[in-house]
Order: sequence, then C-alpha cells, then structure tokens
Amino acid sequence: MTNVLSAVAWPYANGPRHIGHVSGFGVPSDVFSRYLRMAGHDVLMVSGTDEHGTPILVQAEQEGVSPRELADRYNRVIVEDLHSLGLSYDLFTRSTTRNHYAVAQELFKTVHRNGFLITKTSQGAISPSTGRTLPDRYIEGTCPICGYDGARGDQCDHCGNQLDAVDLINPHSRINGEQPVFVPTEHFFLDLPALADQLGGWLQTRTGWRPNVLKFALNLLGDVRPRAMTRDLDWGIPVPLPGWAENPNKRLYVWFDAVIGYLSASIEWARRTGDPDAWRKWWTDPSAESYYFMGKDNITFHAQIWPAELLAYNRSPGEYGVLNLPTEVVSSEFLTQEGKKFSSSRSVVIYVRDVLERYGPDALRYFLSVAGPETQDTDFTWSEFVRRNNDELVGTWGNLVNRTASMIAKSFGAIPAAGELTSADHQLLAGSKEAFTTVGEHLRHHRLRAAVSAAMRNAAEANQYLSQQAPWKETDLRRKGTILHVAAQVVADSNCLLSPVLPHGAQRVHEALGGTGELLPQPEIREVQDLDGGPAYPIITGDYAVQPRWESVPVVAGTPVPPPTPVFAKLGPEVVEEELARLYKREG
Repeated sequence: MTNVLSAVAWPYANGPRHIGHVSGFGVPSDVFSRYLRMAGHDVLMVSGTDEHGTPILVQAEQEGVSPRELADRYNRVIVEDLHSLGLSYDLFTRSTTRNHYAVAQELFKTVHRNGFLITKTSQGAISPSTGRTLPDRYIEGTCPICGYDGARGDQCDHCGNQLDAVDLINPHSRINGEQPVFVPTEHFFLDLPALADQLGGWLQTRTGWRPNVLKFALNLLGDVRPRAMTRDLDWGIPVPLPGWAENPNKRLYVWFDAVIGYLSASIEWARRTGDPDAWRKWWTDPSAESYYFMGKDNITFHAQIWPAELLAYNRSPGEYGVLNLPTEVVSSEFLTQEGKKFSSSRSVVIYVRDVLERYGPDALRYFLSVAGPETQDTDFTWSEFVRRNNDELVGTWGNLVNRTASMIAKSFGAIPAAGELTSADHQLLAGSKEAFTTVGEHLRHHRLRAAVSAAMRNAAEANQYLSQQAPWKETDLRRKGTILHVAAQVVADSNCLLSPVLPHGAQRVHEALGGTGELLPQPEIREVQDLDGGPAYPIITGDYAVQPRWESVPVVAGTPVPPPTPVFAKLGPEVVEEELARLYKREG
C-alpha cells in the first residue's frame, strides 16, 4: 500500500466553473483517486477555492460588494457543483481560512530566512483614472520575446516565458483599456536563479510525465529570473515580516499562497480528524507519492514555482520538516467549445451546473474521460456529446446491463448458478479478469481515454457473447442459466472497471443485479467552523475507507434480480439544437 496525495488545482472563486475547468482538474483527479482507493492505496485528495488576488478584488468592486462577500458566494456555488459532479475530496476547503494564512506565512518566513526571498525595486503599474495599483495580470500587450498579441504582464501563454509588465509592447489595462503609468515599488522576489540548478536536476529525474508537460517545464529553465512573490493590493495574506505586516497595501502574491493550499488543506484535514500530524504520511514520508492535477496554463506554477518554494523551504526547514516535491505534474490540455475557446466574459461557456441539471453527472463524466483534452486540445461539441452518450454509454454499456438483468429477471428471478463452462464462456471470463490489469495500468498512469476504451471493450465483448449464445433461444434451462450467469459476472466486472468514471451509474448497475447498500462511498457537503476562529464555511469531505475491491468478485447465485429500468438516459436529437440555440443567444 502506498500513501498517495491527489493534489487538485484550486478553482478560482470569482464565478461558477465551466466544463473546461473540470476537464483539466476535476474528473481526471477523481477517477485516479477512486481507482487507487479501490486498489488498496491510502489516498488523500485535497483542494479548495482560491480566493485571493486581483480578479476577485476588481469584480467585487464592480458589483459593489466586499471581496469576502464575493468569495463566500462563489465558494458555495463551486462546492455544490463539484459535490454534484461526485468529486470525492477528503477535504475541499478555501484559501481564506486562518489555517491557510498561518501555513502560507510559515513557508514565506522560512524561505525568507533561508535567503531565497530577496527585495527588489521594480516598476509597478498604476491606473491613471483611479490612482490604484494595476496588477500585472490585468495588463496585456505584445510579448517582447515571441510577438504574441495578448501576453499578460506576468507571463506569455504563447511562449511560456516569464515577463514584466513594463516590458510589454503597447501595454494596456484589461479593465478599461487605458495605458498604465509605471512607478517604482519594492517587493520580495523568489530567487529562482539561485535554485535553478537544483530545480533542473530534480526535473531531469522525472520519469513517466506527459512529454509535453516535462518539455514545457524544462524549457522554463532557459530564462530563469527572480519572480515577485508580493503584490501592491489590500486583499490577500499579509507579508509576515516586520515593516511589511503593518502595511495594508502589501500582500503575498496569490500564486505564492495558492500552491501552498495543497499543504494547508492537508493540515486542515488532519486537524479535523483529531490527529493533527496525520498529514505527514503524505508530505514528509519519502516513500509517499504526490500527483498534481491542472490545466496546461498552470504548469509554470506547479512545475517551477511550487517545487522552487519547496526546495527553498527544505534548505533549512521550519516546523513542518522536509516536504516532498511532486511525483508528477499531471496537466491536461485545453477544452474548447464548438471550435471556440471557453470564455465566461465572452459568453462562450458551458457551466458545470447547467450540464448536471439537464443531463446528470454520468454523461458529463463519461465524455470528459473518454474524449477529454488529455494530451492535446479537444473540442467539445453537443453533437459528439449526444453521440457518445447514446452510442456508447447507453447503446453499449446500458444495453448490456439491461438485457442481462431483464433476461435473468424474466427466466429465473435471481442470478442462476453456472453449469459446465464452454470455451466461449472461459474466454469471456478470462478476458474480463485480465481487463482489471489493463484498465488499472492505464488509470495508474493517467491514460483515461485508453482505460475507458478498454473497459467498454469488455462490455462490448459481453454484448457480442450474448448475441452469439442467444440465451433467449436456448431450450436447455441449465445452459441458459450458465450463459446468463457468465453475462452477469462480466456486467459486475465491467461495473467495477467503470465505477471510477461513473460512480453514480455504478450504484444503479449494482442494484440492477440485485445489489443492496452503497457500492461506492460518495462525498458530502458539511458546514464547519473555521478551526482558528474565522467565519464558518462549507467543505466537501467523505468517509472513503470502505471500497469495493479492484478485482473480479464472483456474483452470488440466488441473488434476486428485479425487472430493470434503464440505468442511463438516452438524449434526443433536439438536445443539439437547443444547446446551440442557447450558445448563439448568449453570443448575440
């Protein structure tokens, strides 16, 4: 058994999340975590809403509310949506807890004490119309390195290079289009050049990463410069040093504290269990493994900034001891919608909540697993969503479940005993058992598409077996029972293989074969008090100790099987027209 940290990117709490977000961080991490628990590993899956930084400050000002009020609103929306999607977090929390403040400040103080946070005077942007600081992420212009028109003031997403806003060609504010004025300002910078050799040496030891992720991370080393870790704004974590903590307009950079959230959430989880040191199994035990899930726009922060923070902290560690670096940064590519990049501001968006309300979690989780942006950008189209649901989820898997259960219920009323097995029976059962190794290996290495395809192939072979054996024509009752027993076994196996992807549907399949009780532990929302006296808030958590085993478990002859109802819903052709009409209406 291995201790595995499943560190899931923190969704930003300035609005509801769309399916492009959960295609990168949500579904892949949950499928991975559910599989590992079933395989007997001790998984800690943590995340939360990221609630600091400029976007929330700007949006709150536009809406006439405080940043905390805005964060509270969308924290709850996101918690509800991720819970409905079935994401099995051990703890989904938020970055405005006092626990998180304390952990982030501990890392900052220790990294500073170790000499890797240096002060520099840089050119800060000021909005001429308001006189307020304009953070670099709210400045756009042409990249001075690659010429991309749309680079941000801290980084160019086209070439991946770190930038300074003052270096942009034709810089302008994303808020109102005005040209900023640059003035001197003092900040703490993470001394990345001093850590570059160690960071590069660590990256060179990484094996099994997706090639595009590792190549991107290594390329970042080509232009390593100190990176600002504080900001001129009044919403965020105070800088925990004399002369700075008292300054109401200096705060930690949101990306310095956001990645620390994986550690602070682990510590909060441990404190809530009554064993405050329980988190150490995943963070200070060198044999533990850690996997970080996100979209490709966050590779820089997880493959460079966060490892650098950890290396700097570990040079002479503080109260947490030497902390593990990531085992792997699991980054997905981008999901587009009908050929267009997701953009809430431009109304090119499909919110998670809307899909779940109209079509349920199974169809969405299945699509994102079998057709998501695993290693290349992928386009979401409603026609493909409907086709995948109807042809595969309903037509292959649902059809196998329903026809098997229906024939058993009609002919026997319970799972029949198996008689003497033929070579066709043995072949199907052997292939079904082998699928656990094949599918498990794919899931272990984040190959969701291949895993789902292999599991569905198992179901398709069982459908073919039933068509060939034709139990509805069989006059020998014992042989008929044997065929249906074998089919029931492969249904049970396939349900296990697909359960990390389809945890909701797996319950219905379980019941269709006469199963009782909860098959898979599900997450729940709890209202909790801040452990250190702050405001109350909702969390996602759950007890996942009891799991079905990742293996072929024999079905029990004599288990009553009722007449089935469809386990998955077929979608009509009107869905495509209706959804495209919604899209064009928003765009218009």
